Amino acid sequence: MSDSADVCVDCQPETSQDVAKTAPPPSSATTAQNVLDPNTFVPPSSSIVPSITIEFCDRCRWLHRATWVSTELFLTFPTPAIKSITVMPLNAEDTGGRFRVWLYLDGQPPTLVWDRKVEGGFPELKVLKQRIRDHIQPGKSLGHSDK
Repeated sequence: MSDSADVCVDCQPETSQDVAKTAPPPSSATTAQNVLDPNTFVPPSSSIVPSITIEFCDRCRWLHRATWVSTELFLTFPTPAIKSITVMPLNAEDTGGRFRVWLYLDGQPPTLVWDRKVEGGFPELKVLKQRIRDHIQPGKSLGHSDK
């Protein structure tokens, strides 16, 4: 994809004047997260394991990308390898431009597999599949995705 696909025109940063006029005071939940520090990210909850949650900015119109990624992951890791994939649209100021992929495994904290802002773009499916495979089925051949 071109670089322009990684830019969200609906979620462009506001100027300080716009923020002063429209933004409510920050809550403790939003100030605790640094948008570029994965250690501060709060994962959504999931009770089905192993499962994947794909969070994406709905204002950026990334629904098709999220569903495409989920389809590809289900084709590569059919049940029981992955029992559930949740596609979670987000539409808040603090989630603007977000595209994250979380992996939930039994008895472990959620693992952030991909964050668009931290990684500098959307995942190549080959890389995303390899990262997930390394957690749920180490040693499994991904065919052409391993080359």
